[in-house]
Amino acid sequence: MRLDRLTVRGFRNLADAILDVPPAGAVLLGANGQGKTNLLEAIAYPVLFRSFRGAQDLELVRFGASGFRLTLDFQRAGRHRSIGAGFGQGRPRKQLELDGAPVRRLIDAAGQWLAVVFAPEDVRLAAGAAAGRRLFLDRTLALSDPGYLAALGRYREALAQRNAALRLARSDLARVFDPALAASGAVVMARRMAWVHDMREAFPASVAALGEPCAPAELAYQGTAELADPAAWPARLTQAETRDLARRATTVGPHRDDLVVRLAHRPVREFGSTGQHRSVAIALKLLELETIERARGLRPALLLDDVFAELDAARQQRLAARLFEAGSGQVFITSPRAGELPQDLGLPVWWVEQGRVAA
Repeated sequence: MRLDRLTVRGFRNLADAILDVPPAGAVLLGANGQGKTNLLEAIAYPVLFRSFRGAQDLELVRFGASGFRLTLDFQRAGRHRSIGAGFGQGRPRKQLELDGAPVRRLIDAAGQWLAVVFAPEDVRLAAGAAAGRRLFLDRTLALSDPGYLAALGRYREALAQRNAALRLARSDLARVFDPALAASGAVVMARRMAWVHDMREAFPASVAALGEPCAPAELAYQGTAELADPAAWPARLTQAETRDLARRATTVGPHRDDLVVRLAHRPVREFGSTGQHRSVAIALKLLELETIERARGLRPALLLDDVFAELDAARQQRLAARLFEAGSGQVFITSPRAGELPQDLGLPVWWVEQGRVAA
């Protein structure tokens, strides 16, 4: 994957611009609050048409603007493509385009442009709540398997409808959505558990390569394994019916599961140090990158938001070695100062000041 040109209008604090992008990527330098992360956000938005920072589309519109518009011209497997997204400007929904043609369904455009983001807030993958780790699993699997993205969409729709019925205390109506919930939920469960199983060797190797001395490192999926079979759902949902009515929400399914990370057989979320949290989060993001590359046969672009700042020189070099291995593809790195980056990156420098970008 290689981004050739970025066109941005009305997005965050970025000045409207058409930016021709160097083939190798760029280092984005500038003081805090000038728009470096906003530029990465613009590049990453058309992957799944959402902000990697969790912002709503309305929050992405520049103050005083009526909406935003992004267009990425890129190369995928030697073919020139374009992808666009717009929001606002008098229209109630976001507008998507692929190769100049309107796209009605997000699933038809999601994952056409591929990028993986490493950001400081990713430390929450190790130290934060289960919801962040579920989102990590869903993103990784959705971008590597379109069938998973479709199943996840069906599951979320059935879950929302079932919960709406439960809020009305209508268990009879809630049961109408049980077959759809079971069919799609089983796919989500099975694919998540298969991924965790597949990563049982890659994850500890990734943690060790980053210089984390506390071993062994383990991944485990915390959920009801039998729900990978649709036939197991009816009994489980029946058992939970009284509880679901009391809580006005569905208490069975992968939307309540967790990805458990352990170092030296201890949960890293509870017992890990700040440095261990960071190493684990980076290792998980490396697995995301490798999973997508293996499944799609394409190396996603790498968007690195100030990830080297809190690492010592040795850890910087180890991480850089993993990220800039042979054939690593296009890379974008933000930093307030060049001195906080590993030496000899060999990337062009872009300066970002008050939302304006200059080579």
